[in-house]
This record gives sequence, structure tokens and C-alpha cells, in this order.
Amino acid sequence: MGFLRATLAIALKDLRIERRSREVLNVAFSFALVVLLLFSFTFDPSGEETRAMSGGLLWLVFSFAGTLALNRSFARETANQCLDALVSAPVSGAAVFLGKALANALLLLALELACLPVFGIFYNVRWSVSFGWLLLVMALGTWGFTVVGTVFSALTVNVALREIMLPLLVFPITVPALMASVQLTTVLFTGEPIAAEMVWLRLLFGFDLIFTLLGLALVEYVLVG
Repeated sequence: MGFLRATLAIALKDLRIERRSREVLNVAFSFALVVLLLFSFTFDPSGEETRAMSGGLLWLVFSFAGTLALNRSFARETANQCLDALVSAPVSGAAVFLGKALANALLLLALELACLPVFGIFYNVRWSVSFGWLLLVMALGTWGFTVVGTVFSALTVNVALREIMLPLLVFPITVPALMASVQLTTVLFTGEPIAAEMVWLRLLFGFDLIFTLLGLALVEYVLVG
């Protein structure tokens, strides 16, 4: 089986499982709504300070909800020794990693897009004005968060406290990507020109490229051990 075909097959498998069970999206979306609601009581939606920190609030919700989704990426494979079968299949570990990362990224993007209208209502943010740029930032930020999270999801799949270990491992490494995403999102929400913040966009591109290549190179050792 070719690399691309194997990658797409694994991604489609995970997406079909999620479409049938809805266990990740339902839990993560409910969690995101609760956090957004709690934050709306804490901060004044009409205040300028809230708008200035709107990007940080949004990505805080995305990252916390994202860890819930990433935690299930390899955990669902532990039933009936499915993970052993996946590792033993005639496909490379890189294809397994990339397929799962692609499925995770698409699920997280769907979650984020569902949260945007709620965020706009709660915090009086016009997120649709520069939606093209916002979608690009969300896609790049989500991919950077996802590739790191997918590797550590595989690493912690057999750890008893993986729900705690995963965010402890993922958040410190993804700080540069989250910082860039927060800065760019805040600029878009406040209506400032994004041209002055291109250094953050380049940082996001570089982070995604570096950690995608690292994931492809190291996942074989993570899976086989």
C-alpha cells in the first residue's frame, strides 16, 4: 500500500469511527461551551481589555478542548489489541502518524469552527470580518498543536495517568505555536492590519514544518519502542 493511500485510509478510519460514536466532538464541544460561558461571566464582553485578550481566551479554550480529543487518538486503539495490529500492519509508522494527525486536525478544526459563533456572541467579537486570515491562522495553529499532541498521544497511550500526562507534555512544547496563534488572532479580532505581524505567521509556518518532520522521523521509535 502506498504511503498516501495508507495515510488517507487511517485518517478516514478515525473519522468514520468519530462520525459513528461522536465521543470526541460531543465531549470536547460541551467542555468548550462551559469554559466560554464561565469566561463570559468573568470578563466584561463590551470592554476593550476583553477584546485585547480575546485571542488568548479563544486559544485557551481550543487547547484545553483539543487535549481531550487528542487523548483519544491512540487510546481507542488499545481495545482488543487494535494498536498491536496497527503497528504490525504493512504500513510505515509515518503513515500511521500522519493519518491520525490529519484526522485529529480535521476534528479540532470542526470543533473550533463550531465554537466561533458562540465566542462571537458571548464576547461581542466580529470574527467573520477577516475570516480568510482567521481560517489560515486556525489551520496552522491547529496543525502545530495536533502534530505534537499526536506524537505524545502515542507515547502515553499505555500510561495509567495519560489524561494528565498528555497536557503536561504538549503545552510546554507548543508554547511558540500557541503564542503566534494568540497574537495573530487578537490582531484580526481588533481590526489591526495583519501585515505588521507576519513574523508570527512565519514562526507558525516554521513550527509546523519542523515538528511535522520530527514527528515523521520519531514516530516509528515511539510506536515500536
